[in-house]
Amino acid sequence: MKRSAGLLLFRRSGHGTEVLLGHMGGPFFARRDAGAWTVPKGEYDADEPAWDAARREFQEELGLPPPDGEAVPLGEVRQTNGKIVTAWAVEADLDPATIDPGTFRMEWPPKSGQTQEFPELDRVAWFDLDGARAVIVKAQAAFLDRLAEHSS
Repeated sequence: MKRSAGLLLFRRSGHGTEVLLGHMGGPFFARRDAGAWTVPKGEYDADEPAWDAARREFQEELGLPPPDGEAVPLGEVRQTNGKIVTAWAVEADLDPATIDPGTFRMEWPPKSGQTQEFPELDRVAWFDLDGARAVIVKAQAAFLDRLAEHSS
């Protein structure tokens, strides 16, 4: 079973709590909005602690060091693909213009024999909780609910 870990940044503004989500890169999500945004996260092996993986993946996906601050455990969710995702919320501010996303390679177009490189996340943005619920991967909405309980 595949496992991923990630960090959900949040900040408090005049609009309430806002979260930083990343839009999944690559051709499958290029024209999608709803269900194509995610907590910055990535897979890890059983011998790596989930917290270490979450911090490493933040660095890999956004090209920025993970922020310091109190980590609020948001628990786990199981996505429709069966992957278990573990997340922590950290209060921090970040300018989306400063990201330098990591990349991945895949055969594209399919069965073409050509390999192309795509960003892990093609953009990141701040969303209020309702806006985030409208675009986040369905199972990950539970992280937003848990964060809302914590920050109220």
